[in-house]
Amino acid sequence: MQTLLHILDLFGVAVFAISGALAAGKRRMDLFGVVVLASVTALGGGTLRDMILDVGPVFWVTDPIYLIVVVAAAVATFFTVRLFSLPPMLLAVADAVGLAVFTVLGTEKALSVDMPGSIAVVMGVVTGVVGGMIRDVLSGEIPLILRREIYATASLCGALVLTLAITRIQVRELAVFASLVVTLGLRLSAIKWKISLPLMARHNNLPNNKGNET
Repeated sequence: MQTLLHILDLFGVAVFAISGALAAGKRRMDLFGVVVLASVTALGGGTLRDMILDVGPVFWVTDPIYLIVVVAAAVATFFTVRLFSLPPMLLAVADAVGLAVFTVLGTEKALSVDMPGSIAVVMGVVTGVVGGMIRDVLSGEIPLILRREIYATASLCGALVLTLAITRIQVRELAVFASLVVTLGLRLSAIKWKISLPLMARHNNLPNNKGNET
């Protein structure tokens, strides 16, 4: 199981690095900017998770392979984009895959250090969404988590599925697969059919931006 999670971790880092590099490409950044944006996207959520959980040195400090994967994915994306025309939806799909993988990894890591289920769910969401938030802020976009699209909600559902599945059936491989399917399925469905959460209705008794008449 640990081997599977490590492979998923490296895969998720590579995918999120690609999404960060693609976002940098949309803003016409140079190679250094691409690598920086890819790095914060791929490593930001896991870094914050490890700092909150206080489980020792941050994961990429103790294992430099993560940095190598990030840089390699960023550089490869940089030159690929210069040579080929990529599908417009590639960034959204790469981000959705990274969200699903990192949600699983964040939840699993919290459970592995005997955190309560509620904390594990929060850590799953943090790991899944924080890197993308930093990416969007640095590239001048409104973070996906603050838009109407289902994003953090997909991560939350996936983290809940993993936590409940491990608690109930105690088969981690099946729980991991179910969480990946739920998170990725919800996110891709939201992208395809533009599904969003309902907005708060505005009523006459709610404050507005206009000044009170005297």
